[in-house]
Amino acid sequence: MTLQGHTNADIADWRPEDAQFWESTGKKIAYRNLWISIPALLCGFAIWGMWGIITVQMLNLGFPFTQAELFTLTAIAGISGATMRIPASFLIRMAGGRNTIFLTTAMLLAPAIGTGVALQHPEWPLWVFQLMALWSGVGGGNFASSMSNISTFFPKRLQGTALGLNAGLGNFGVTTMQIVIPLVMTMGLFGAFGGEAKVLVKDSGWILGKIAAGTPTWIQNAGFAWVLSLVPLSLLCWWGMNNLKTVSPATGSPVVVFAKITYLYSLAFIPSVGMLYLYLPAPTGLGLLNMWVAIPLDIIAALLMMRLAAFGAMKENVQKQFAIFSNKHTWSMTALYVVTFGSFIGFSMALPLAITVIFGYQHTPDAAGVLQHALKNPNAPSALTYAWIGPFVGAAVRPLGGWISDKVGGSIVTQIISAIMVVASAAVGYVMLQAYQSAAPEQHFMTFMGLFIVLFAASGIGNGSTFRSVGFIFDRQQAGPVLGWTSAVAAYGAFIAPVLIGQQIKAGTPQYAFYGFAVFYAACLVLNWWFYLRPGAEIKNP
Repeated sequence: MTLQGHTNADIADWRPEDAQFWESTGKKIAYRNLWISIPALLCGFAIWGMWGIITVQMLNLGFPFTQAELFTLTAIAGISGATMRIPASFLIRMAGGRNTIFLTTAMLLAPAIGTGVALQHPEWPLWVFQLMALWSGVGGGNFASSMSNISTFFPKRLQGTALGLNAGLGNFGVTTMQIVIPLVMTMGLFGAFGGEAKVLVKDSGWILGKIAAGTPTWIQNAGFAWVLSLVPLSLLCWWGMNNLKTVSPATGSPVVVFAKITYLYSLAFIPSVGMLYLYLPAPTGLGLLNMWVAIPLDIIAALLMMRLAAFGAMKENVQKQFAIFSNKHTWSMTALYVVTFGSFIGFSMALPLAITVIFGYQHTPDAAGVLQHALKNPNAPSALTYAWIGPFVGAAVRPLGGWISDKVGGSIVTQIISAIMVVASAAVGYVMLQAYQSAAPEQHFMTFMGLFIVLFAASGIGNGSTFRSVGFIFDRQQAGPVLGWTSAVAAYGAFIAPVLIGQQIKAGTPQYAFYGFAVFYAACLVLNWWFYLRPGAEIKNP
């Protein structure tokens, strides 16, 4: 592979709103870029979300960490991926779509291999695994650049469908990871090169049921397995995708572009590490900040880092794209996207460990009437058997949400799913309370899972509707950066949900987390109506 790639990688003439150009030339190119983008994004989601499954298996293998410490791994991956999306929001205009998607896909090899190596050593300190979780955030960042890129290829009338396909099928990375990782951990996939197996201390599982304690397990394959797809995918991105010169007019040589992308991505780690150090409790950090203070500080620090550290033409480019922040609809759509994607990714991250902790133990009162949660539940459902179902449903219906919204209007669909999520979230909280106070919590599991599937389905449809709304509300120059920015803020759900749910489980009140989510969904329902549906709204959608 040479750095030049194929000769027509850079396209100077791009007019997707011109019907004749679209049918004769644009359609074929746009869909080729979309079909390559989807599996690359899928692998990004898989690398980012894999700690939700890895932590469950670390618990089953007897790694010497507490449940609270394991929850920090999913939270660290979440905050890192969210922060990485902030610079990723601006990469396409600065670096070009093909250049960006190729390099950021190839970058996923580092956390995949590094995680595989670390998981062979249970004796290594917690900070090593936290570093790998931080590094896996590259996969979360890729979503912002991927969505921003695909939005530039399609006409406005197809934005909901195209973005719904890219995001929806890309989101299957969460489901794929939750199915593939438990499977590859059951076999010596790489022979002598893949390291030795470890023996399960507790029962585990995969999609076909339980795996008994005492079974050999190759947990390191949770990282190594992705190398098999990332190498060919990186090559496919380079040879099959395009840079649109109408969007990225002055990218420079590939070497210069790759240096810019690496530089901005590296900068994003600095506020993440600083915020996590101030937020996480000892011995990892100082435990000085509340989460609701830490997240805004992290966002502000990441934006300042980009603005101050950018130089030359890169600085001018970044400043131009900061214009989205003066538009009030950037902020309203950010809140609405938190409802949809923030819920999807947050629940995907938190669900496996929540199932393990809530349904894996019998909750019985001691002599003083205080609930105890130490006795293992012999009838516990395996998180690795069930946790994939919710993200699968959410990803599967996401293109449907975009398609319906192209037909009837994004904001109407968003309004309906927000109302559903208010009710479903409150109901999940109530069922969690019942399970947490029961000596036989498995009796409540199917109700719990059914309600979670409703939440995932509603959030998935809403993902498609909010994409459609962004394409409708913003012009072509601003739509890409707005998509990236809103996805960045919403991705903090991957940090907020595991932390909130973990905190409330530890406090013995898991229902409060979901009651809080319901209140937030209700507030955003009113916001959506006020800006886009009420009579006299500034932008009626429809």
